[in-house]
Amino acid sequence: MLLLGFVLGLAVSLGLWVWQQIRLNRYFEGVLQPFTSPTGQVALPLVSRLMQAISMAGNQQRDMQQSLQIYQELLDFAPLGYLQIDEENQLLWCNQQAREMLYLQKWQPRQIRLLLELVRSYELDQLIEQTRNCQQPQVRDWIFHPSKENATAMLALKPLALRASTLPLPKGQVGVFLENRQPLLNLHQERDRSFSDLAHELRTPLTSIRLVVETLQNRLDSPLDRWVKHLMQEVDRLINLVQSWLELTQMETHPNMQLNYEVVEVRSLITSVWETLEPIAQRHNLNIAYSFRENIYIRVDKSRMYQVFVNLLDNSIKYSPPHTTIQIDAKMGLTQAVPGISSSSQVVEINIIDCGIGFSQEDLPHLFERFYRGDKSRFRSPRLEGNSTAAIAGSGLGLAIVKQIVTAHRGGIKAMNHPETGGAWIQIHLPKGFPPS
Repeated sequence: MLLLGFVLGLAVSLGLWVWQQIRLNRYFEGVLQPFTSPTGQVALPLVSRLMQAISMAGNQQRDMQQSLQIYQELLDFAPLGYLQIDEENQLLWCNQQAREMLYLQKWQPRQIRLLLELVRSYELDQLIEQTRNCQQPQVRDWIFHPSKENATAMLALKPLALRASTLPLPKGQVGVFLENRQPLLNLHQERDRSFSDLAHELRTPLTSIRLVVETLQNRLDSPLDRWVKHLMQEVDRLINLVQSWLELTQMETHPNMQLNYEVVEVRSLITSVWETLEPIAQRHNLNIAYSFRENIYIRVDKSRMYQVFVNLLDNSIKYSPPHTTIQIDAKMGLTQAVPGISSSSQVVEINIIDCGIGFSQEDLPHLFERFYRGDKSRFRSPRLEGNSTAAIAGSGLGLAIVKQIVTAHRGGIKAMNHPETGGAWIQIHLPKGFPPS
């Protein structure tokens, strides 16, 4: 009986061992299936194939580490800062430019810490969270105020104008590219100061020249007086250019300009502007047409808004062909697409549409930039005066001033081409005003 029990136990043990070997072989065959030959037959013995797979995996890991090292070196050499943030808002890695911009000199590679502990910037933290939630690239400009533990050292740190471009990454991570825009901002400020100083210096000699021209104008007879009149027009144009430049610079230097708000009825305001420009419009048989009710009100600085419509209607008159109509439309609009206006308030949408040649697609994004001169075809009047074509060339500051005034009113403005007339289409959004009781 003992012998029979021993034999049975040995047989069961051998059976279990064989069964385990079969299961182990099947497992390895499944793991190593990608490494078999195209014909489906095993190219190498099982152990050899296993060693080959381990070797290939090791090579792939080394290649990935080498590629990662190369990418990190490239990012370190790049002129832009780069941050990589994980799903818990911890800083995983940043390049040398980012460390310099954000004063992260104490941060070390492989040191994972909360970004907000290292960089006290609510704007950056909010932008990262917004990118993670929307899963869309985002861009934001803001002024970064560096912080240090030493109060004396903080006084020596200057704020920086930064632009962050974020990109959503897998597993909730976010990549952030940083651009230091402070040198460009300093350059623009220096340019503005230089131009302003020059404009101030030009006012006195231009005024003196105008006084001399006025004196000559009263003493010269025809045909010499024609040249003096032309000289007077050019001097006035230079004076207006200098004044416009000074005004635009002041607006940009003090964006929160002092505005004397009052409730204004839209049609009466535009009518008063048109009465000023009507003598010019009548020479070319141009008319104005209103397509809205009279009881639409806006809350604005009346003198500033008068200046806006003078610029816009003057442009429409310049570029409209004879015997056409300039259309004015006003209506209550939605606020979702209007920057700077609360979504809980209503705005008034004002459209100015002419029948001219419109804007080229290349010019549309730049129309409100200072000194921008668009397509030359738009600087030539379609109207013939005498035997020559009169050139219309503005200073390039009118629309820039218009945008500054509208923005100061917490409104919005954009330029388009009207699909029906083919002419210029200027659309303005302004805060609604309530009629006086």
